[in-house]
Amino acid sequence: MDSLKPRRRRAATMLALAASLAFAATAVDARPGGGGGMGSRGSRTYSPPAATTTSPGATGPMQRSQTQPSPGFNNPGMQAPSQGRRFGGGFFAGLLGAGLLGALLGGGLFGGLGGIASFLGLLLQIGLLVGLVMLALRFFRRRQGEPAMANAGYARSNLGGPNPNGPGQPNAGYGSGGGAAAAPSRPIQIGPSDYEAFEQSLNAIQAAYGQEDVAALRNLATPEMVGYFEEELRANAARGVVNRISDVKLLQGDLSEAWSEGTAEYATVAMRFSLRDITLDRRSGQVLENGPTEAKEFWTFVRERGGRWQLSAIQQGR
Repeated sequence: MDSLKPRRRRAATMLALAASLAFAATAVDARPGGGGGMGSRGSRTYSPPAATTTSPGATGPMQRSQTQPSPGFNNPGMQAPSQGRRFGGGFFAGLLGAGLLGALLGGGLFGGLGGIASFLGLLLQIGLLVGLVMLALRFFRRRQGEPAMANAGYARSNLGGPNPNGPGQPNAGYGSGGGAAAAPSRPIQIGPSDYEAFEQSLNAIQAAYGQEDVAALRNLATPEMVGYFEEELRANAARGVVNRISDVKLLQGDLSEAWSEGTAEYATVAMRFSLRDITLDRRSGQVLENGPTEAKEFWTFVRERGGRWQLSAIQQGR
């Protein structure tokens, strides 16, 4: 029996390592939207927002949306809403369960071998675990996208700054998004009161998410976006953690696109903002992870003509 103790200790160490790596893969993307692309932008859902001075690089893909793409459109990063994909299913779960169960019982994947063979078996088990964790990381990256961070110093906000092509048009020199053909739409004017509403929404949504205030989120975002936020909050609760967001400050921002479709009006703005983003143990309050201190994202807002703006999509900027 005593000979089983070292193997059990090794198995416990491997379990702890795998759990910590898996947690790290998700905790850094804990803010609203999870660092990925989600929501709807009407007929432009699968066309990247026009680049701006704030975010001149490529835009992260739209990975989750209730808006169906046009026929023939292919978005490899898109997660089909009806797939119900879960982490660690099928072949992955079978391999992980067999290897760890064998290790806990003392046999491992290469039970019965001794000496050098036993040591090599242990190395192979560790290598298998690391490989599986890397597969898990890729799965989450495909699903959520890479978080975009910027390290530039503070700059005065220019949300709603001058656009040489006029409000609602792509900024010159950066091009416009491609993708699926847009339905008939027309540009709209965005004024100072709209920009003020966008900045207020940035602060209010981050605060409500950090306080897990779903009722407040329902007043600030579309039902689709609230559904995604609720999924993330339930996942945090299941893991026994809570994400706290505070000290949100808009550093720079400008208009990407503004248009109308029927009675609905849309506006997409690029925003670079600083924040304090930490993940805590739900019971003890211990800090488990410090998230990025700065982010760059495209937020799309929608309203019925003359109504109140609500968040309808988040995508990562570069």
